[in-house]
Amino acid sequence: MTALIFDCDGVLADTERHGHLPAFNQTFEEFGLPVRWTEEEYGRKLAIGGGKERMRSLLTPDFVAAAGLPTDPEGQAEALAAWHRRKTEIYTSMVAAGKLPARPGIARITEEAYAAGWLLAVASTSAEPSVRAVLEHAVGADRARDFTVLAGDIVPKKKPAPDIYLLALDRLDIAPGEAVVVEDSHNGLVAARAAEIACVVTVNGYTADEDFTGAAFVVDSLGEPGADPITVLANDSPATPGSFVTLADLAAVFGERDRR
Repeated sequence: MTALIFDCDGVLADTERHGHLPAFNQTFEEFGLPVRWTEEEYGRKLAIGGGKERMRSLLTPDFVAAAGLPTDPEGQAEALAAWHRRKTEIYTSMVAAGKLPARPGIARITEEAYAAGWLLAVASTSAEPSVRAVLEHAVGADRARDFTVLAGDIVPKKKPAPDIYLLALDRLDIAPGEAVVVEDSHNGLVAARAAEIACVVTVNGYTADEDFTGAAFVVDSLGEPGADPITVLANDSPATPGSFVTLADLAAVFGERDRR
């Protein structure tokens, strides 16, 4: 068997700048928290895997005092859980309203992979309701049902740890050389490589300048036939992407991680 495994945020849709960031800031406002993340600040927060973990990074002694938050671990955990629940509600409503368009090529390459008999999966550190909402919007509700979705706190350690991808291999019952991952970030690439899975990178505005050494190839998007051609930023694989990435390009990188 062969499998195509997507990350979610920044891969299936441009979710960070126009989705997660405003959802975080609306949550902070609703809870009366003295913080609003700018685009630059949020870019730095993306180095932390998981939205709940990004929120947890706020809980310094000075912030806790300024916000009048509980000082005991249990009280802070309850507050954090409430913030994260509300943020997820805000975010999923934005997805349902069509405010976060799918990235080019996602629906196309998914249909091609399905028709070729590939297994389909999403492996993400975001909350599962958020991931499922983005997936259904990107590929359609019917096709989304053909995906194995692994998300949120399903593993002990989030990216750049390989746990989520190791779990994907186990759930799909495949070897590392039988899968290809599509990621958008350095942390995601590190996680995929640590699981010994070949990784293709589609950068976005937040990740374009990150280090993608070890990726099979790096492009600015998967692209679409008839649209503006993609830019191939790096290629260390047998694949030969042209004006858009094809299923054959993805198939060409299977097992590349093992041969390096």
